[in-house]
Amino acid sequence: MSSAETVPDVSLSDIEAARRLLEGVALTTPVEESRWLTKAVGAPVVLKCENLQRAGSFKIRGAYVRIARLTDAERARGVVAASAGNHAQGVALAASLLGTHSTVFMPEGAPIPKESATRAYGADVQFAGPNVETALVAAQEFADRTGAVLIHPFDHPDIVAGQATLGLELLEQVPDLATVVVSVGGGGLAAGTATAIHAIRPDVRVIGVQAERAAAYPVSLREGSPVTVPCQPTIADGIAIARPGAVPFAAITRHLDGVVTVSEDSLSRALLSMLERAKLLVEPAGAAAVAGLLEHRESIVDGRGTVVAVLTGGNIDPLLLMQVIRHGMASAGRYLSLRVKIPDRPGGLVHLLTELAQLQVNVLDVVHERTSASLHVDEVEVSLQLETRGASHAARVTAHLQNKKYAYRML
Repeated sequence: MSSAETVPDVSLSDIEAARRLLEGVALTTPVEESRWLTKAVGAPVVLKCENLQRAGSFKIRGAYVRIARLTDAERARGVVAASAGNHAQGVALAASLLGTHSTVFMPEGAPIPKESATRAYGADVQFAGPNVETALVAAQEFADRTGAVLIHPFDHPDIVAGQATLGLELLEQVPDLATVVVSVGGGGLAAGTATAIHAIRPDVRVIGVQAERAAAYPVSLREGSPVTVPCQPTIADGIAIARPGAVPFAAITRHLDGVVTVSEDSLSRALLSMLERAKLLVEPAGAAAVAGLLEHRESIVDGRGTVVAVLTGGNIDPLLLMQVIRHGMASAGRYLSLRVKIPDRPGGLVHLLTELAQLQVNVLDVVHERTSASLHVDEVEVSLQLETRGASHAARVTAHLQNKKYAYRML
């Protein structure tokens, strides 16, 4: 018997009760039409902006429902959680609203803004190990030692019911809803969203998106039960979960219509596009749905109605944001790094830069190198960091250099 058959499903009445609990607590976040995505994928696309939710992500929905349903005696003992950021902030805020103390274990090296925000919501922050899994072990040990109630980030029916309220909102906000695309980590949001939507509109497709470097669901679904997979480093740390939860896995097995994976390049390009085109700040995990829609357009878009991409969160470390923007620009062909051989005589570099200026290229960095076995005595090699308008412009630049007989190599 598979785990999906042994774990009870979250019902529509559970989700409706969760929504009543969240009245006045969680925001009904807006949906925004995205004309550029609509043009890119050939179907109407709107963005569900959970990056504008309280505490910066959807996590307040499940965390508040879980803590609100504790007994007075349980809340008196306090709550404990483990998270790299978003669940931490959701639990800390929910606990403060409900008058209970919270302790949050974060991985060592967690982004300072996420740590600071979690403390600002009233939590006692402690650090444990290199990842969420080690932090979760420490949180469970703390719960066993102190009697605090562990608020799991995804593996509990109340968490799934709380996240599922997003699905009810979508059905009301998008009458011609045909497909929902949502990021998947442990699976709580995808499980809840699919359960809520299929209880009312079984014709609507719900597609999950995972970072390909941390994709436990495809193999778990093939095996019929949660499987632990090795997670490689990914910019989408919010969905880097090595093993699905039993509760969300059961619901996803019953209700999700598919799971796709996306590359790091797709994630960074999606985040950059959200900044430039939608004017919305999202974290890499929060942009996963957009990345999935762009990378897997043919399998996701079926032309029956509106597609919703859920932007799950906007809590991003500014240092990571700068790195992701640079990576996104590079993967979109807007950064071009070259090493070009030029004559080692006066005017050689000026001539090269003049050629580039005529192509309307912005030169970001220039470095000379004269000591290389590959250079002739009358040559110098120049490392160039260039900014272009995109892949086609970059191709024109390299073609022009080739026509002008410049020997170059890409970096």
